[in-house]
Amino acid sequence: MKTTVLICRILLGFLYLVFGLDYFLHFIPYQPLHTGKAGAFIAGLKGTGYFYPMQKVIQIAGGISLLINRYAPFSAVVLFPISLNVLLFHTILVPSGWLMGLTLMVPNLLLGWGYKKYYEGLFVLKAVV
Repeated sequence: MKTTVLICRILLGFLYLVFGLDYFLHFIPYQPLHTGKAGAFIAGLKGTGYFYPMQKVIQIAGGISLLINRYAPFSAVVLFPISLNVLLFHTILVPSGWLMGLTLMVPNLLLGWGYKKYYEGLFVLKAVV
């Protein structure tokens, strides 16, 4: 399991770092932008003025955290909703990109399994202060 966690941590960290940085530096050439519901969704996120940049900063910070193995269990939890949303976006709105969604979701789930001992305190039925 150690090797699996290491591979997933590096892969996920690298992907989130690269795609987060690309938002600000524009080094990945993209094909034409999304249209229809997918385009409206992206336009809505960008239109808020804060959400998309905030998400990309979280991706960059989480990617670096996973790559240098500092606060990696925390970063895996923080990045999980982004991975889930990418999976849903690429399976529902842009089905041709489903592989990208799986490429983020599977390593994120495997990290969650590998780090499960760090999450025990989160799954308490009734917290006592």
